[in-house]
Parts: sequence; structure tokens; C-alpha cells
Amino acid sequence: MDSLNTVLNLLLVMLGFGFIVFLHELGHFLAARWAGIRVLAFAIGFGPPLVTFRKGLGVRRGSSEREYFERTTRGLGAGISPTEYRINALPFGGYVKMLGQEDLDPTAVSSAPDSYQNCKVWRRMVVISAGVVMNIISALVIFAIVFMVGLKTEPPKIGMVYPGSPAAKARVEGGGLKGGVIGPGLKPGDVVLAVDGEKPDSFNDIITAAAMSGPHDTLKLSVQRAGFVLPLEIEVTPEVNRLSGLRDIGIEPPRTLELPEIKDAASRKLWAEQMSQIGLAGLAPEMRLAKVNGTPVTRLHELVEAINASDGAPVPVEFVSDTGETFAGAMKPRVALRPDVLPKPKGQPTPEVDNLLGLTPVMTVVKPLDRAKAQGLKDGDVLVRVGDVEYPSLWQGLKQISSHPGETLPIVVLRKDDKGELHEVSLPNVKVDSHGLIGFSAGDVGDESTLVAQPPAQLLSLTPPRQTSTPYAPAAVRLIDSPGTQIVSVAGAPVHNLADVRRELRRATREAYERLSATADGKPVDVQVELRQPVQGSVLGDLPTQHKTWSLTSDDLRDLFALGWESPLSTGAFEPEEFLLKGQNPIDAMRLGLRRAKQVMLTTYLTFARLAEGTVKIEHLKGPVGIAHLGTLVASRGLVWLLFFMGLISINLAVINFLPLPIVDGGQFLFLVWEQVRGRPAPIAVQNAATLAGLVFLACVFLVVTFNDIRQLLGL
Repeated sequence: MDSLNTVLNLLLVMLGFGFIVFLHELGHFLAARWAGIRVLAFAIGFGPPLVTFRKGLGVRRGSSEREYFERTTRGLGAGISPTEYRINALPFGGYVKMLGQEDLDPTAVSSAPDSYQNCKVWRRMVVISAGVVMNIISALVIFAIVFMVGLKTEPPKIGMVYPGSPAAKARVEGGGLKGGVIGPGLKPGDVVLAVDGEKPDSFNDIITAAAMSGPHDTLKLSVQRAGFVLPLEIEVTPEVNRLSGLRDIGIEPPRTLELPEIKDAASRKLWAEQMSQIGLAGLAPEMRLAKVNGTPVTRLHELVEAINASDGAPVPVEFVSDTGETFAGAMKPRVALRPDVLPKPKGQPTPEVDNLLGLTPVMTVVKPLDRAKAQGLKDGDVLVRVGDVEYPSLWQGLKQISSHPGETLPIVVLRKDDKGELHEVSLPNVKVDSHGLIGFSAGDVGDESTLVAQPPAQLLSLTPPRQTSTPYAPAAVRLIDSPGTQIVSVAGAPVHNLADVRRELRRATREAYERLSATADGKPVDVQVELRQPVQGSVLGDLPTQHKTWSLTSDDLRDLFALGWESPLSTGAFEPEEFLLKGQNPIDAMRLGLRRAKQVMLTTYLTFARLAEGTVKIEHLKGPVGIAHLGTLVASRGLVWLLFFMGLISINLAVINFLPLPIVDGGQFLFLVWEQVRGRPAPIAVQNAATLAGLVFLACVFLVVTFNDIRQLLGL
């Protein structure tokens, strides 16, 4: 069903894009007819014509051009239009072909009185710019319709602030309170009234402003905060996010206290199983969080704060439903791990590697589907080997599986029998489907075991206190020699999971950590750790142990004590906070539409400036494949969002078409300016050279963005 919806959404996007292109070319066509220029073809798409229509000849399969010329040559062309309307094989793009004007062939001139060359220059300027004007007008109309109906989007409000992020360190002034001290940073619940003097319509406007900022730019935010009479003035300097590669300030949109609506029985059953796994059996979809620690809550961040302050102790929670049902339970906090990334040769990071000083728990099988069960996998299996990777961590196992689409992998797992004893089970031929999946959710042993994978040799930090652009060697490299090592005790205290490991490490090093200052580093601290190394075919509990001295640096201690706790129920499980962005009347809707069109146009031009500066990379641009994929995601949010997306595409098409490149409208317009100023067209040799250079440039850009689109789509 999901595949069918994706196909239908893709068709809607293609139809919408085709309509935007049609409007663009219609602008050229109508202007050419007004200027008295003979139009030979009006085409949607590129490549060979599939279906054509010509007045006097009717509908044809393929082009009727040869038939038209044969008839006119024999004097039988009376009543037959010179214009052929085409639908071509490749649906992206389109063109209007005029007599004496071809973008790719400047020598295709004509001396006919109704040719392009014999039309006055100013009229030709109108013809060339008419497509862009039509796109801007159509975008204004689309945006006006969207804002008359209303667009559901996130409000310009702060949901979460990442510790150590630019938003957390931002300088704060104002508020209208005398004698009070305002701490640094944005806070959850802050409502952003202005960004650099411009009123944001939605949360995305804040993100866009940060992404489009220059290398040394500072954003000035006007913020309304509860408890303050006047708005706060906040200055925040965006930084490059190492995952996205774009500049941001480290915030998330707000979420409500409500759990999502789930209608189909299979999804509700899966929800019930997941809630049972995290100790919240009986918590139903559509319920609303009402109390945390017995106190009524109004913001989701209050749950996050309570979990982080729990020190691992269960946090009582209460949910209620609209029908009056109540759920009372306790959330068992999970150890928060560091979300670092692996450095690539070009400095581009891979997906996150959650770790505790470099320790990464071994991957497990969670809720296998029938096709995975048929191949011998069971819920709770611990992966001993996947292909040639032993005791893989989550990222190692997923990478190994996804890199073998359509192949089979040998897999070995640790599995408990009916008596609770562990045994190795070999599965020599596990099939990976064409999407790089086997058919199970991935988990890890971190909550119930200290079995760890081989630590990565180097990591890039995303969070404070170790937040630099230089890769670092995690502390676990100095402790773990083999994947599948089990940590038995830390500083003489037995440990059974990563939470125990962290607790005992903190206990053993707290005194040394408290001696650290912001300006002086202390000496490394040695901690005795008992390990059990894996031996093939042996059960872990039967193996001998060894003791090692683990030396932790000052940076390691700061990392260790900076880690907090996480809710077992992710904040992402709660519904996003949304409002209806809508004009109060048609005039107000048109005003919103005009402002949105202006913002999108300026952002598009600004994107090219940031490309030149290097704060936006070419991999952030979208080609046809990326636009189609993004469009299907947008279309899944409803017709209004699809219309809004088409408005964005229309504005972008207008801007890109008027860039000063010879084979697009902007380049043609420059040649007309040359002709108007000098009184004669640019030399054919100059036009040919410029056209060739423009064609090569656009072809290279097209290939690069399409390659990036496909790579990102396949997760490579």
C-alpha cells in the first residue's frame, strides 16, 4: 500500500511539475504570438515527440513536421497552422521553438518577416522574459490559494535546544525586568517574533535563515519568553552541522504532549509490543501526557528535564485520553550516549555512532518479519557475525547488510535456549533483499549486557565538550582489543549493562573530575577494568577474564560527566505542534503569498552566493531525481502542501531560467541587451562559444546533482 501511495504521489508531482513548465512555456508562446513571431513548436518535455497536434492536421503519433512541409511545398498548406503542439518523451522541461531562434544553434537564423530576428529587440526582450514572469505570477496565485485554504506547519517556536549548540550559548538581552540576570541561550517554549527584523511565518523560516547565513554572520532574534514583559533580544552565530553540512543553530521544532493517532490494527499491535518492551505496557496511541513525577505538565521539555535529572531512577508518568481513560506508569531512563560520527577521507561524516567513550554495544535482532523468521532469525538474537564483521555495532551491522543488496550473507547469532543458556547458531545463507534489508528492526544489547563491538579508530564529535573539527581517538581504543569483548567489572564493581559501566566509571573518577578547571587539565586517571575476551565456539560466561588498566584523560572525563539520561519513549513519538498558517481574508492571503514568493526568490539567489562562499555545498542542491523524491514526501502531507511545493518550484524555475547562462532565458536576454546597446547582434562565433560553455556547465551540474540525488536516495 505504501508503494502504491508513493507511485501515486510521484505521478502527482510529475503532473504538477509538468503544469509549472507548461505555464512557463505558455508565457513565451503568448508573448511570441503577441510580438508577431512565427511559433513552430510548443513542447512539454524533451526528446522525441510522443503525441502532437497541429491545427489543420489534427492529432498525430510522433511529429507532423514532415507532413506539414510536404503539404506547404506543394501549395496545399492553406488552413494548416505552422505551430505544432508536442508532448515529448522526457517529462521534465519544455520549450517554445520560434522561427529563427534556437538556444543551442545561434546560426539558425531566418530572413522571413515573421522570424525572431526581424522582430524589434524590445519585443524580443518581452518574449524571452515572459516565461519567468509567468512563473512568478503563477507562484503568486498558488501561494495565495494555499494561504486562503491554510497551510499546516510548525510555529516559529523553540522545541528543544541541543546542549553546547549555538542556540544554547547565544547572548541574551532585554526582557523588561530590572536587576534580574538572564542566562545565556534560547529556551524551549521561546516564541521567535523576528529574525534579523523579519517576522517568521513558521519554524522552517528560522532554519532557512541559519542555513543561508554567511560564514561570519550573526542572527539577531527577537523572542517572547514566558515570565518576561518585553521581548528578549538574542544574538546567535550559526555553525556548520557536521551531519547536514549546512549552518544551523541547534534547535528542534516544538512537539505537543499528544501521542500519534494509529488506525490500522497491525500498527496498533506493533505499538503495543513496543510499549511493552520499554516497560509502558497499556499506553495507547492518542493519549496525552498529563503528569510527570505527579506534577501537571504543559510542555514536553518538562519530561526531558525530569528524565535527565533522574540519575537513572524510574520517573512516574500519567497519560490521559479524550474518553477519560488513564495510564499510570514509570519510565526507566536509558543512558544517553554520545552521537559522534565517523570521519570520511573528504571530511564528510557518516551517520551517527552512539557511544560511551567509544564503547558501542553489539547489534541485536528486534521484531523480525516473517521473511526474516523463515531464514532462522529470532527476536533477541545477538549478532556474532554478519558477513566478515564480527560482533558488529549498530552502524557496522546495518552498513554490512545494506552494502549487499540482492545477495546472501552468512550470519552467526547468540541465542538463549529454553533454559536461558546462550548458544551460537549459524545461518549460512541469509537473503538480503534488493533494498539492502533482511526484514527486522535493529537494536543493541546496551540495556542488558556489556558486550561491545570493536571501537572505531577515530570519531568526529557533534556535541560539547569535545566539539572540534578534528577527529579524535576515543578512549575505548585503549581498552578494547577484540570485538565481542565483555566488560565484567569496573574498579572492582560488577557491571551488567552500559548504565552500570557509566555509573562505576563516574564513581571511580568523580574526585579527579571535580579537580578539573576550565583552564587547566588534570593528569590522566587510571581505572581497573575486568574483561572477558571472546573465543569462537565458547559461551561467554565460561571464559576466563583478564584485568586491564584504562587510562582516561581530562577530555574523556568531561565527555563522561557531560552525558545525561534519555527517555525510553522518544520525543519523536509525540505529535508535532502545528498551526494553520492562513490569511484572515483573500487580501491577507495574497499578502502572505507575495511575501512568501519574495522570500523564496531571495533565498534562491542567496543559495548561489553561499555556494560561492562555500557555506552551501553542491551536494545540497537537488536535481530532477531529488526533486521527484522530495515531492513525493511533500505530497504525502496532502494537496495543500503539494500546491505549496509547486509554488516553490515555480519561483526556483523563474530564478534559474533568468541566470546569465547562454542556453537559458537570462543568457538570451543578455545577448539582446548587447544587440540593443551596440545596434547589431553579438558575433555568431561569440554566441557559439558562449552556448557551448553554458551547455557544458549545465550538463556537468546536472550530472553532479543527479549523482548526489541517487547516492542520497540509496543511502550510499
